[in-house]
Amino acid sequence: GKTTLFDLLMCLLYPKNGFLSVDGQIIDRSNIESWRSQISHVPQNIYLSDGSIKENIAFGINKGDIDNDLIKECSSIARISEYIESLPDKYNTTVGERGIKLSGGQIQRIGIARALYKNSSILLLDEATSALDSATEKKVLEGIQNKMSSLTLIMIAHRLSTLKNCDRIIKLESGEIVHDGPYIIKG
Repeated sequence: GKTTLFDLLMCLLYPKNGFLSVDGQIIDRSNIESWRSQISHVPQNIYLSDGSIKENIAFGINKGDIDNDLIKECSSIARISEYIESLPDKYNTTVGERGIKLSGGQIQRIGIARALYKNSSILLLDEATSALDSATEKKVLEGIQNKMSSLTLIMIAHRLSTLKNCDRIIKLESGEIVHDGPYIIKG
């Protein structure tokens, strides 16, 4: 259900009933490409090609067009730069097929750096920090919030603490909204 909601937001699926409206404008076939160009998405399962870390962060960009400074900035925000800098080949290190040479948390942070590299105005995180420990997750989310203040961040998370700094939390159960409001500590 939650991932399907993201698919609807990205217009990968179309609603059977109703429509997607953003700031009062209905998203339809006439403006769908413009809408999609504003979105970066970090899925639950991140695809990495058998290329370098740099190529995977700037995924789809010609090697000669890669902005190395932006790669480093996005890696820093995603809290993966320190690890990358410790490698002999640094950003030119190959990750192996599907990132086999990396841990799950490293793959997620490269996926986050990739989404930030796109420099979109909307960032969708679908359980994108689930493989990170709580301290690293907190640093990554703080980095995103501090460096990308104009970014609209929409997250799917199962750990309530992940959502602590969100302006609005919508809790879904069985396809129904059961909470819509600020973070509430139950106790």
